[in-house]
Amino acid sequence: MKVITAGKAGFCFGVKRAIQIAFDTAKADPTGVFTLGPIIHNPQVVEKLKLEGVGVLDVMDNFDDVRVVIVRSHGVSPFVHEEIKNKGCKVIDATCPFVKKAQGYARGLHKEGYQVLIVGEEAHPEVQGILGYAGGDALVVGKDVHLDNFSIKPKIGIIAQTTQSFGNLQRVVNAALPRVAELKVYNTTCNATRKRQLETARLAGQVNLMFVVGGKNSANTKRLKTICVEKGVHVYHVETAEEIKPEWLEGIETVGITGGASTPDWIIQQVENRLKEVSQTINND
Repeated sequence: MKVITAGKAGFCFGVKRAIQIAFDTAKADPTGVFTLGPIIHNPQVVEKLKLEGVGVLDVMDNFDDVRVVIVRSHGVSPFVHEEIKNKGCKVIDATCPFVKKAQGYARGLHKEGYQVLIVGEEAHPEVQGILGYAGGDALVVGKDVHLDNFSIKPKIGIIAQTTQSFGNLQRVVNAALPRVAELKVYNTTCNATRKRQLETARLAGQVNLMFVVGGKNSANTKRLKTICVEKGVHVYHVETAEEIKPEWLEGIETVGITGGASTPDWIIQQVENRLKEVSQTINND
């Protein structure tokens, strides 16, 4: 059995930067250091940070023992930033620079009088953060565009959750264009995410089975699984190598591995090693 790992897999720049900030903060002084929500959607990384003294809290939690709050790569709204400062905590902002750019575009569009449409998942923390910059009339629209269900103004500005595909952004733009008098669009989809999606699609077309490695709550990782399904290849979404069952690989000649932007390289390597071990066992039998 041949095992192929995607060339573009694992941590993106923004995630790597946020994790490094968290570890550096803990190394300097781990007392009372927390991230606001999990630093990334990967339980194994969150557990490693916990061992270094970095806890996880919610904005509604008691802040009595909190001295330093690290804003994760997803970012937060200006309101949340202010609320943390008002609690007397030091704020260390690890927001991904690409998310920061999307927040800036949202703020600018709102100031210029545009109604902001955000292409993405409304419940996702990145989108919730961007909404805080976009004004009270901002809307979140998903890839299945039905703009007839929304109250759309004549002057629209469109941006996207960074982990959305360019195709999703384009579909919303195409749907909005006939309905508005003025349209401004910023392509805020992340290039690193786009490359991972393209590489995953390419690999999925060459193998009999795909493994997507990453947190079960990670939006970008789940999107990679969807891409595999759309390519018609059978796919398993796993967080760790221990989840892999030998029977999944029976009769399989070629296996592909990809990982989300929040998936550590060492977990992807463990999955690759596990697949090779199972392959040898099957061949020996």
